[in-house]
Amino acid sequence: MIEYAAILLLGALAAGVALIMLFANAVLGPKRPNAVKAEPFECGKDPIALPAGRLPIHFYVAAMLFVVFDVELVFLFPWAVLVRQLGWFGLVEMGLFLLIVVAGFVYAWKQGALEFK
Repeated sequence: MIEYAAILLLGALAAGVALIMLFANAVLGPKRPNAVKAEPFECGKDPIALPAGRLPIHFYVAAMLFVVFDVELVFLFPWAVLVRQLGWFGLVEMGLFLLIVVAGFVYAWKQGALEFK
């Protein structure tokens, strides 16, 4: 377990530095509030109004699907490294995993999550 002490120390040091950076600004930073700083800022222009109507979510759904299939690739790389050591059991397990992922992809496709109008 002594081998993990360096990793634990590094994590504690990183967390400490991050906390110091977060709270040093609140303690040491200048505090000069005024009305101009309190106004909302949007691309250098004054905000006119909130958007009316519903916002399309197709882009968000596509982004979430991308994340799901990207995570699937994270599981494929270690499997590819150890595929010979895992043998047939590893091949069948990865086949079942890919079958579940492909079933999710087909379901999303049939539901129209990948179609943009």
